Amino acid sequence: MLELNLARRAPALSPVASEAGVKVATLDAVGRLALRVKAAALAGRASVDGFDLSGAINSRSASGESGGERAALRLGPDEWMLLVPADETDERLEAVTAALTGVAHSLVDVSHRDVTFSVEGRGADAVINAGCPIDVSPSAFPVGSATRTIFGKAEIVLARRAADRFTVTCWRSFAPYVQGFLIEAAKDTL
Repeated sequence: MLELNLARRAPALSPVASEAGVKVATLDAVGRLALRVKAAALAGRASVDGFDLSGAINSRSASGESGGERAALRLGPDEWMLLVPADETDERLEAVTAALTGVAHSLVDVSHRDVTFSVEGRGADAVINAGCPIDVSPSAFPVGSATRTIFGKAEIVLARRAADRFTVTCWRSFAPYVQGFLIEAAKDTL
């Protein structure tokens, strides 16, 4: 029944903060490039167009200033999500394609598909664990971790950006459900 009630809610237009100080906010759009390439095909290259692809599976490697940050989330043995400022998406798509000339790969702009929420504050991990089955304690999911998982009934990409800050990325069609769930969980944090 909770899922039905949450699914009916329209997304909030402004950030919501719980009494315990957990803030849930929709983040501005960023460019997202889904890259699939066999690690062996990279021929020992640790980076492509400045994206660090050498990180362990379920990790996030970032470079650049906070306003112009680029990041590579390694979600599987041959899968990365490359994040770029929205206005650089086409340029980075072309540059990564050029850098991988002659290498079998798939690179797709999926920027339009996703919405990202920030969950931050003391108790942010409890909000995430309200709908996510993985252990997000700092020892099991430290800063710099990123993974594909589920939240409630929606698939998400979860990243820990700081000790008390996570990003939750989901498909746009699941955004009202995920946002509603996050808001309700934030209200319940102690």
